[in-house]
Amino acid sequence: MAITEKLKKIFMKEGKKINKCLFPAAGYGTRFLPATKAMPKEMLPILNKPLIQYGVEEALEAGITNMAIVTGRGKRAIEDHFDISYELESQIKGTDKESLLTDIRNVINRCVFTYTRQIEMKGLGHAVLTGKPLIGNEPFAVILADDLCHNEEKGILKQMVEIYEKYGVCVVAVQEVEREEVSKYGVIKGEKVDDNLYRVDFMVEKPSVEEAPSNLAVIGRYILIPEIFDILETLPPGKNGEIQLTDALLELAKQGKVLAYRFEGKRFDCGSVAGFVEATNFFFERMKS
Repeated sequence: MAITEKLKKIFMKEGKKINKCLFPAAGYGTRFLPATKAMPKEMLPILNKPLIQYGVEEALEAGITNMAIVTGRGKRAIEDHFDISYELESQIKGTDKESLLTDIRNVINRCVFTYTRQIEMKGLGHAVLTGKPLIGNEPFAVILADDLCHNEEKGILKQMVEIYEKYGVCVVAVQEVEREEVSKYGVIKGEKVDDNLYRVDFMVEKPSVEEAPSNLAVIGRYILIPEIFDILETLPPGKNGEIQLTDALLELAKQGKVLAYRFEGKRFDCGSVAGFVEATNFFFERMKS
């Protein structure tokens, strides 16, 4: 169904450019213990590159250069990764290994990195709210690094930024999942208004199969407007006693300010061992070809 003129009037407005991407990276990564006992899960490598670097590169492709990272205790390796290691570079200078640092040097040179700490783990909504001092009063992207996404022609976040620039409202990435998997995700219900695009009128966090309004599940890519912070500041705890980003987005959906986009590309759940292995195999085969 093509988007109607009425819906264009509801959605379209002059939106600010997306300049910042928030990375919630304070979680413990318990599904990968004992590997994550002393190493951030975001630093787990797919081949020779950590998960969070894939996310930063996806944001860069979307035209975003300011990376705001919410960390926690034991996450210092993330900051060190996005910094120059003079000792290492001195050791490998002039050798055939020097080229291995080309990609990360490019990232460091093109980006500004800012950091804050999430003192308590109170859910994704709380992590996003913790990042407010880094974001300010402007729209922003959110990437969950353990959702590794890939599209050869145009990255998922770039696809979403283009939608935001057209409509000026929140955009959440969704994909169809098996009905028995819905309890792992936030799930949306909405009216299809264009190819792969839905106007969200309801969403719920980790519903049972019986409660799920659809099988369209939200994955770790968001474009958010600054009003989300006002909602998160007063939002009561939801599922599992946590501040749920899904609940805050529902409030904006009631105002007609949330679109769901069924993205083009592949997504790997690298928060699970099975998804991590699948991603490793995929990128290894891609590297060989």
